[in-house]
Amino acid sequence: MFDSLKKKFNGAIGKISDKVSKEAEEEAEQKAVETSPEDKPEEEIKNASENKIETSEESDDVPIKKSFIPWKRDKSSENEEIEVGNEEISSEIEDETLIADEKSGILSFIREKTISDKDVEDILWELEMSLLESDVALEVAEKIINSVKENLVGKKIKRRSDVAKLTKKALKQAISEILDVEGKTIKILVDEKKSKNEPLIVMFVGINGTGKTTTIAKIATYFINDGYHPVIAASDTFRAGAIEQITHHADKIGVKIIKHKKGADPAAVAYDAVSHAKAKTRDVVLVDTAGRMQTNVNLMDEMKKIKRVISPDLILFVGDALTGNDAVEQALKFNDAVGIDGIILTKADADSKGGAALSIGYVINKPIMFLGTGQSYEDIMEFNPDWMVEQIIGA
Repeated sequence: MFDSLKKKFNGAIGKISDKVSKEAEEEAEQKAVETSPEDKPEEEIKNASENKIETSEESDDVPIKKSFIPWKRDKSSENEEIEVGNEEISSEIEDETLIADEKSGILSFIREKTISDKDVEDILWELEMSLLESDVALEVAEKIINSVKENLVGKKIKRRSDVAKLTKKALKQAISEILDVEGKTIKILVDEKKSKNEPLIVMFVGINGTGKTTTIAKIATYFINDGYHPVIAASDTFRAGAIEQITHHADKIGVKIIKHKKGADPAAVAYDAVSHAKAKTRDVVLVDTAGRMQTNVNLMDEMKKIKRVISPDLILFVGDALTGNDAVEQALKFNDAVGIDGIILTKADADSKGGAALSIGYVINKPIMFLGTGQSYEDIMEFNPDWMVEQIIGA
């Protein structure tokens, strides 16, 4: 699931780590060349050492001459002093050498490197192009790239592993911001309505072929498994065989279905289903509607009528994850027409690209509520942003 996005994001992490590490090595080598220890620092060290041991020849109190070889003296105490003096000289030379190495920039560079815009610009541009190829919406791709750049440039690192960790963290933050769309879970909404002795009315919209009817059966199963009592309204009276199809699903999962004959008023069917739920104290009404292209004005007007008649608490757009940006465009049209409260993406288990799942909620500013993950009635899961971040970036 979402293998393409995972590959692209992790590829970017590796490339940025390689690029920054290479820049670090090149800068370190350049600094080392500019202040080579064979140059001035060595002369300074030598002069410093000679000056350290140079003393006045007229003084008998000092046991050390200009040379590293001590004067030959008869007194053992003086010899001891000379030996100690030489150790001090050796220590001073080592200290000066360390200082020279630090001045050369080698040690200080290994300790710290600042990530520049040049380090990441080309790689992030490549990542943006790759995201667009994976059906990620343009505004979403740009948002991710800008967020990552903002969180990387100017940061100081010490090791190659720091670059990878920092890049991974920046990508996780960017994706989390994209997926973070406020909205209540469907169970919370059901419980709020139940406390008022009213059913939650959910209306499903979307074009033909997205798996909308099967998704309604899955949502009904989801509620049954949690102890709720749903009712299904067969308000797709336009398509041939639609009533028989939804009835077949309802019978298999043991859910009451309210239906009229083909060609009946869809709004009237939905109204009857709501009335039945209130009379029988059912918890949820799931209203099927005719799958229609978002450009079909007459059928869109019919859907608006259903909304006016039953005043749904939740309108869910059902889109096919495999259609990528087409699903995003469809959602925008339905949102303009009737207003969408949430999204269900079907066939997510077969979606290797992941562009629709990453883009659709951000573009229309509505939360993804469920993902279809298979063919059986149990194959549906509540959408969790943290789960998706792990799917495409890793823990």
